[in-house]
Amino acid sequence: MKRKKVMIAVLAVVMATSASAYAYHRTAGPKGDNYGITSQNWTLTPAGKQIKLGDFPMGGALSPDSHYLVVSNDGQGTQSLQVIDTKTNKVVQTVPYSSPEALYLGASFSPDGKKLYASAGGNNKIRVYDFVNGKLSEKDPIELKDDKNTNFYPAGLSVSPDGKYLYVADNLDHSVCKIDIKNKKMVKKVPVGKNPYTAYLSHDGKSLYVTNWGESSVTVLNPQTMAVKKTIQTDLHPNAVAENIKNGMIYISNSDSDTISIIDAKNDQVIQTLSLKPYKSAPAGSQPDAMAVSRDGKTLYVANAGNNDVAVIDVSKRTAKIKGLIPTAWYPTGVYVDDKDGKLMVANAKGLGAGPNKDGQFIGNMIEGTLSTLDIPHSKELQKYTKQVKKNNPIEQRNANNSGNSFPVPQNQNQKSPIKHVIYVIKENRTYDQVFGDLDRGNGDKDLATFGEEITPNIHKLAKQFVTFDNFYADAEISAQGHNWSTAAKANDYVEKNWLANYSGRNRDYDMEGGNEAAYPKAGFLWDNAKRSGVSFRDYGEFVNPDPVSKQWVPSDPSIGDRVDHAYPGWDLDISDLTREAEWEKEFQQYIKNGNLPQLQIVRLPNDHTNGTKPGKLTPQAMVAQNDDAVGKLVEAVSHSKYWKDTAIFITEDDSQNGWDHVDAHRTESLVISPYTQTGKVDSTFYDTASMIHTMELILGMKPMTQYDASSIPMFRAFSSKPNLAAYKAENPRYPIDKKNGKNAPGAAMSRKMDFSQADNIDEEKLNRVLWEATHKGKPKDYPNKTKASVLEAK
Repeated sequence: MKRKKVMIAVLAVVMATSASAYAYHRTAGPKGDNYGITSQNWTLTPAGKQIKLGDFPMGGALSPDSHYLVVSNDGQGTQSLQVIDTKTNKVVQTVPYSSPEALYLGASFSPDGKKLYASAGGNNKIRVYDFVNGKLSEKDPIELKDDKNTNFYPAGLSVSPDGKYLYVADNLDHSVCKIDIKNKKMVKKVPVGKNPYTAYLSHDGKSLYVTNWGESSVTVLNPQTMAVKKTIQTDLHPNAVAENIKNGMIYISNSDSDTISIIDAKNDQVIQTLSLKPYKSAPAGSQPDAMAVSRDGKTLYVANAGNNDVAVIDVSKRTAKIKGLIPTAWYPTGVYVDDKDGKLMVANAKGLGAGPNKDGQFIGNMIEGTLSTLDIPHSKELQKYTKQVKKNNPIEQRNANNSGNSFPVPQNQNQKSPIKHVIYVIKENRTYDQVFGDLDRGNGDKDLATFGEEITPNIHKLAKQFVTFDNFYADAEISAQGHNWSTAAKANDYVEKNWLANYSGRNRDYDMEGGNEAAYPKAGFLWDNAKRSGVSFRDYGEFVNPDPVSKQWVPSDPSIGDRVDHAYPGWDLDISDLTREAEWEKEFQQYIKNGNLPQLQIVRLPNDHTNGTKPGKLTPQAMVAQNDDAVGKLVEAVSHSKYWKDTAIFITEDDSQNGWDHVDAHRTESLVISPYTQTGKVDSTFYDTASMIHTMELILGMKPMTQYDASSIPMFRAFSSKPNLAAYKAENPRYPIDKKNGKNAPGAAMSRKMDFSQADNIDEEKLNRVLWEATHKGKPKDYPNKTKASVLEAK
């Protein structure tokens, strides 16, 4: 018996070790109909049956008879309304809209179910549909207009119980309006808080609740007069609203505090704030964004977009309690209860992930949304689901054996690192295969290499001389998220839901790099973390804008303060990365002289983004070669200085949207350069953006900012306890870094129409095709997707 117990114990250890090893070496992307791995290395095992939806489902409405669910797909590509028959679990109609035509979040049925109203975001109108036998027929819209040409940007909306009025949250006008449906006129508009998310009319029609997404409040109005009755303080960035029709309780999800504010509608006071965090002291990251209440008033369902689950909450008593969790696909944005048939439906914006990108697709719209449909789980099923969620989400910090206190990357806050300085270089938009596909090691596809060793000799040499990471993923799809993920270890709900319209020309500005507090996560950014931790910090080009008065670069986030080099350029592709590196090195030499190098430096080198083949601009190869030269010079400068012995340079792309990769569209090229990483080995551990941030935090004694960096795999395996102090010698460019595009360059006509004045303010899929034609001209391999290549030729 004793021997049997020992054998069982050994087997358990082996199984645990095998599971851990799998988590360390698996790859991101969809792995089957009901299984996937996110770029954060979290597992997706959504409960129930999965129905494919469109691009980024964000809103939806269940018909009054629960027979149909209408989903609003509000992604970067083709947007659409889809009608799902809840009895057959099939999509029975799709109504598509190509840019600039738009949808955005709001969808609501009339009380009799014969009409549907859908917000059209940047089109500044409410779309109106007849709904008969599960089919939508679009009618004349309700236009939102005034004499000031206001960009209202309608979002969440409600219909009055008598079907006569619409109440609409005007997201960019910071207001709420009342609309006479019959006359299609705005009756009244009232200012509320910042960036209202939705306008929810109570079941009795006596109170209108507007969640102010850009702050921490809910505005309560009298729907008859539109007078403001009260402003209720909530936690950070409230979005969704749900009501318990049995007792009138109002539930508000606070997306950046991971809480639910429970409001007693009798006096409009918060009587409980319920935490949705996976454990008591967990940092932010659960990101609740949708809710539904069972008809009997006993259960509240909350979609946790950041945790890929639905929290099942007992609200039958005065104090609400979480009963369990249901696993979903990636980033759930809607939850709907069909009490008649005992069904739960969950819309998942990112489905099961991206997967390989061998066709040059734009990652932002290659991810398919899904709808999970399942029976409402009974107690034992819910217990099973809860265990699965905990297995899927490795919230607790993952450690790895190291050499104790002397190891370069401490395992906890009590250990000290011999590395005292971190330089963090953020570049723009390349995949692993696009750069390292031709590397003579690691998991690359040479046929997909676009900026190989002839263009990037320094990056290739650094990967060989230090460590090659061939299983590293960007956590963002695009730059609006990417610069948040790269500096905050998350992109909050405002960023996730608003970059899509901006990137697709649907009348929304880029306000996601310090331009709007609605985009600020609770823990802030790396500079906030540094200040909290007593870590000295200097910013070079990240979250800065040009000031037309002073002619200097100034922070877009005031919390950066004076910790910025005002002479270091931010985003401007007409400024060379060599100019940027020279400005950085000018200050670096002063730090050497004065012995006061900051502990953390963030350095933005964006020109590997390229200007396409716009005539008169540098060729794509020249821009990437210039970027490579700047990286080489920066590393050489550090490695020949007195700070080399105790410095680590972390280099990554903010995202991987522009290019091809045979593993997953999120996979990107990254480097860690230090005497402690000068090993020449290949590290195939599953790392991501959050892993890199976590590693820097451990080295500098900073706490994690979110659940993602807290749970990520630190880059322990890349480091050695024995430093190699050999300096780095930069490679000279092999491609002329001043070469410009001619007027007949491949894709010149298309590039001429592209706007490169802001990060990603272009059609990224077209840019992919342009880059392929420009860099592979004369090579025998055709563009991976010949059908799409013909579009370029036609242009």
